Amino acid sequence: MKKIVVLLLAVLLLTVASAAYAAKLGIMTGTVSQGEEEYRAGEEMVALYGPENVTHVTYPDRFMDEQETTISQVISLAADPDIKVILICQAVPGTAAAIDKVRELRDDILFILGTPHEEPYMIAAAADVLFEIDQPTRGRTIIEKAKAMGAETFVHISFPRHMSMPLLAERRAIMEATCEELGIEFVFVNAPDPTGEGGVAGAQQFVLEDTPRQIERYGPNTAVFSTNCGMQEPLLRAVVRGGAIYPEQCCPSPYHALPNAFGIEVPPEMAGNVPFIIEAITEKVHENGLDGRIGTWANPIAMSFIRAGAAYGMAYAEGKFADGQDMERARAALYNHAGFGANVRPLDEDNTNFLFVTGESIIFAKN
Repeated sequence: MKKIVVLLLAVLLLTVASAAYAAKLGIMTGTVSQGEEEYRAGEEMVALYGPENVTHVTYPDRFMDEQETTISQVISLAADPDIKVILICQAVPGTAAAIDKVRELRDDILFILGTPHEEPYMIAAAADVLFEIDQPTRGRTIIEKAKAMGAETFVHISFPRHMSMPLLAERRAIMEATCEELGIEFVFVNAPDPTGEGGVAGAQQFVLEDTPRQIERYGPNTAVFSTNCGMQEPLLRAVVRGGAIYPEQCCPSPYHALPNAFGIEVPPEMAGNVPFIIEAITEKVHENGLDGRIGTWANPIAMSFIRAGAAYGMAYAEGKFADGQDMERARAALYNHAGFGANVRPLDEDNTNFLFVTGESIIFAKN
């Protein structure tokens, strides 16, 4: 009898262990060329929770032309019955359609999105929890920051696809109005779309060639800003050469383009050490005589969305809470994994599942 009890306990333990591993998280990010931070954060989550608990896939670089591939990637994640949560960052066009397709097959999957590209109200209705940089607020704060850094001209680099995105279009309009209010000349530069025929390389080459012309025309007190991740490194290189102003990236982070642009090598033991990378960037900025002219946010925003989303998603998948839209938990996840506390607000009172985030702004300078 004793042996039977022991055997039954062993079977029960194995069943419980198996059930624990049956709650999986699917993550979809861009590739290294389109969004290295998101990709690395996806890899980080696989390492943190284990490949048996997290499946990481990518959407195509030419995601505008290959939305069916994006949709099929999401459906492939949902085809795994163990996956209970799908986290997508950035949530590129095609995400809403993918969610609709999955909902037809399964109604038990929680969708968490970071940096959604599609119309805010439509995508808020499709997904469960959404994290986004507070773009309307940045329309003012970036210009005020540029003014404090000495900007007399603000060059905004983008392309029609981004300007068709409501939040980015609203941010641009607020930027232009704030520039007029503060006495800064606003200049819009139409660049090639990185998802277009020339790809990322073509867009980067345009930035490398055109930005020095803009700095030469308007002078070194020119602040430059691009709406695209892949453009940030060449933009920074042009700023360093021309002694211009760079308030912050499209997706602010100490890791976004800054280390590569300044040739900073991060030792493996310092990976993820934010104070280390901020100090290293500060030294390089000082060496190049650019104190007070390069800025970002103190926390890596894109990585923070994935870390917070994964923590929230795994807790839900493991049955630690039942309400998939527990926004107090979502806010807590942002705070615990990114340090974002009071600077979080909902899209509006009817879309409390869509959270806007503003991080701590920093300007690199040696005291």
